[in-house]
Amino acid sequence: MAQRSAAPELVLETETGSTVMTPDHAYHVGRDPLSEIFIDDARVSWHHAVLRPNSDHWTIEDENSTNGTFADGLRVHERDVGAGSVIRFGSLADGPRAVLVDRTPPPAERPSSVSMPAATGTFRQPTTVRPLPARTVRIGRGADSDLVIDDLIVSRRHAELRALPDGTYEIADLGSHNGTYLNGQPVEVARISEGDIVGIGHSAFCLVGDQLQEYVDTGEVSLDVQDLSVAVDKGRKTLLDQVSFPVGEKCLLAVVGPSGAGKSTLLNALTGQRPADRGKVLYDGRDLYRDYAELRQRIGLVPQDDILHAQLTVRRALTYAAELRFPQDTAKAERLARVDEVIGELGLEQRAGQPIHSLSGGQRKRVSVALELLTKPSLLFLDEPTSGLDPGMDRSVMHMLRGLADDGRTVIVVTHSVLSLDVCDRLLVLAPGGRVAYYGPPDETLSFFGYEQWPEAFEAFERDHDRDWAGEYRGSPPHRRYIVNSTAQPRTPQDDAAPESVVRPPKAQSWGAQLGTLVRRYAAALSADRTFLAIMIALPFVMGVMARALAGSSLTRETAMNALLILCVGAVLTGAANAVRELVKERVIYQRERAVGLSRSAYLMSKVVVLGAVTVVQAVVLTQVALLGVDLNAPGGEGVLMPPLVEITLAVALLAFTAMMLGLLVSALVRKEEVTMPLLVLLAIVQVVFCGALLKLDGVPGVEQLSWLVPSRWGLGAMAGTIGLSRIVPGELTGDPLFRHSSGLWLLNMGMLVVLSLVFGYAVARLLRRHEPEVMRK
Repeated sequence: MAQRSAAPELVLETETGSTVMTPDHAYHVGRDPLSEIFIDDARVSWHHAVLRPNSDHWTIEDENSTNGTFADGLRVHERDVGAGSVIRFGSLADGPRAVLVDRTPPPAERPSSVSMPAATGTFRQPTTVRPLPARTVRIGRGADSDLVIDDLIVSRRHAELRALPDGTYEIADLGSHNGTYLNGQPVEVARISEGDIVGIGHSAFCLVGDQLQEYVDTGEVSLDVQDLSVAVDKGRKTLLDQVSFPVGEKCLLAVVGPSGAGKSTLLNALTGQRPADRGKVLYDGRDLYRDYAELRQRIGLVPQDDILHAQLTVRRALTYAAELRFPQDTAKAERLARVDEVIGELGLEQRAGQPIHSLSGGQRKRVSVALELLTKPSLLFLDEPTSGLDPGMDRSVMHMLRGLADDGRTVIVVTHSVLSLDVCDRLLVLAPGGRVAYYGPPDETLSFFGYEQWPEAFEAFERDHDRDWAGEYRGSPPHRRYIVNSTAQPRTPQDDAAPESVVRPPKAQSWGAQLGTLVRRYAAALSADRTFLAIMIALPFVMGVMARALAGSSLTRETAMNALLILCVGAVLTGAANAVRELVKERVIYQRERAVGLSRSAYLMSKVVVLGAVTVVQAVVLTQVALLGVDLNAPGGEGVLMPPLVEITLAVALLAFTAMMLGLLVSALVRKEEVTMPLLVLLAIVQVVFCGALLKLDGVPGVEQLSWLVPSRWGLGAMAGTIGLSRIVPGELTGDPLFRHSSGLWLLNMGMLVVLSLVFGYAVARLLRRHEPEVMRK
C-alpha cells in the first residue's frame, strides 16, 4: 500500500459550503464542474488553481489562470498555505473567498440504529457542509437543481428535500432511474430524522444539528468480511466456513485455492448475488446485505464469460450498456463522453471500432471491465479474468487491475492463475471446505506453507485432507498481523451473526426506455451476425419451394395434405430455429444486467418483438412462395372469413410465432447452447407426429389431450379448415373436427395458438427468474 502524505487535514470554507481536504490527493479549483472545489464565477478560470499536500503542509498553485490567485493579500503562482490562510480567486478586492481552518472534530454521538458514513472509510469527514434549508430543495444532476450532484447515475430531477411546517424534513423521490434511499432502503416519500442517511447516486446526505452534510463515495473504500458461512443440502455440506478478512482502500486482492474451495461461493456472497447464510460484509462500515439496494450501484462484477454481445463493436456495445445503466434523461453527448472516457482509461482507443469477437482474449476482458467502469464502481470483482489466456495476456490483465486499484478502487479477483500474484497487495488462499488457509502479502505465502512452488502447495491441499489448514493459520503471526490487527470495524458476536435480510432493489422507472434500447441492441446484434442472416433469409425460400413443388398447380387429393404439412413443418422450424439459442447464449449477460436493474419483462419483450417480427416476415415469404399461382380449391373459392391465401398466411404466421415462443421456452430450460440443436430436431418430429396429418388424434384418449399442447395441431387445423380439406381428401384422418370449414372452428384454432403463445411466454418469464441473482427473485 502506498504511503500517504503527512500534511494535516484542513477544511476549506467558501461561500457555498465547506470541503474537508485530506492529504491523500490534490484539490482542483475552477469553474469545471468536475473540480473538487467548484466556483461558479466568471472571474474564475475553468482550471484556476490546485491545492496540493506536501510532506507536512499544503501548497496553493495557480494554473495560469486569467485573473490570478491571491493568498494572504498577495498574487501568487505557488505558495505554502495552512490554517488561517485567506485565498481569493480572480480578484484581490472582491473575488470569491476561501479560508483554510483546522479540521472540526466530528460530533461525539450518533444514533446507534444507523451506520453513519461519517464514522467509516471514505466518509470519515463530510465533503461539504451546508446550512439546513427552510424550503423545498430539489436535488439532481440538472444545472437548474438547487443541489447539483455531478453523477451520471443521478437523474436530472432526482429527489426533493422538503421542509415541513413542524420543523422536520422529508425526502421524496421524483421518479428517478436509480432510486432514492433512506438508511439503505428505497423510498418514495419518507420523513427523515437527525442522523438518517439519504443516499442518492454516489452521494449520501445526513442531517446533523442545523447542517446538511454531504459525503461523496470517491471509490477509496474498505471491505470487512466477518465470519461468512454458506451451507447447502440442509446444512450437510459446507461451502464457506467462517471466512473473515479485511480489504483496505485501493487494494488489489487475489483469491486462490483448489477446485471446490468455495471461491465462486465467496464471490457471490461478497457481491450480494447469493448472500451468505451467516456473517456480514461491511462496505466501508455499512452492512452490504442490509443496504444492498443502494450499494449495488457501487459494485462492479466481471464474470468469467464475456458480458457483451460479441457481434457489436466495442464502442457500440458500451454505448448500449450506458443507455441501460444511466437515467433516461442523460443526454447522448454525456453518455458518449463517458464511453470515450472508459475506452481511454483501458487503452482501447485503437480497438473501439472493431467487433468484439475479433479481439484477443485479453482485449475482450478489458471491454468487459470497461462496461463495469461506466458507473464508476468503488468495488470491482472479477471471476477468473485470465482463464484461457497465455502467460503474456495473463500478466497484462493483472497489471491492468493493478492500475485500476491504484486509481482509487478496491479490486478483488478470483483466479486459478498464480503467475502474477506479485502485483497484488493481499492474497487470500482458501482450503477445501471453504476455510481460510492464508491471508496476507503474496510474497510471504509459500514460505508460510513451507513450499517453494505453487503446484506443491496445491498438491498438499488435495493430498492432506485431514490437515487443519485454517487452524494453523488462526494460530499464526500473519493471522494476528493481517486480520486481527488490521480489521477496523467492530466484530459481530458469532451468536448474532445471521445476516440482515436483503431488500430487493426498486424496479426501474423507465421500462419503455429499457425496451427501446434492448430492441435496438438486439436488432443490431442479429444484423451483424452474417450466419444468422443467411439462414434467416434462405430457410423460408427453401421450405417454400419444397411446398410449391408438392402442391402443383392446384390442391388435389394427392397434393393437398403434403403441401399443408410442409407449410406446417416449415413454420415450426422457422420459428423455433430463430429462438432456440437466443436466451441460453446470453444467460451471463442477462444475469449481470438483471443485477444492476434490468427489467425481466422488458428483456423478454425485446426478444418477442425482434424475433417475432423476423419470424412473421419469414412466414409470409414461406407462404407466398409455397402457394404462388396455386389454385387453393376452397369451397366456393372463398375461405372461412377472408380470401383463402390471406387466411393461410395468417395461420402460418401465427403458427411460426407460437413455435418461436416454444423455442424461447427450450432456450430458457437448457443449461448449454450445444444441446439446443438436437432439441430442435426433436421438436420438429413431435410437431409432425401430433399435427394430425399422420395419426388419428380425435377420440384417442391421452393422445388427443397431449396434442392440444402442440402448436402444429392447431395450425394445421386452421389451414385445413380454410380449404375444406375433408372435401378434397375424404378419409378418416381428414374427418377430424378441427379440419372443418367453419368460422367457429377456424377462430378456435387461431385462438389456441394465441393461448399457447401466452402460456409459453409466462413459462419463459418464470424460467428466467431461476437464472437471476437470488436477491432479484423476491
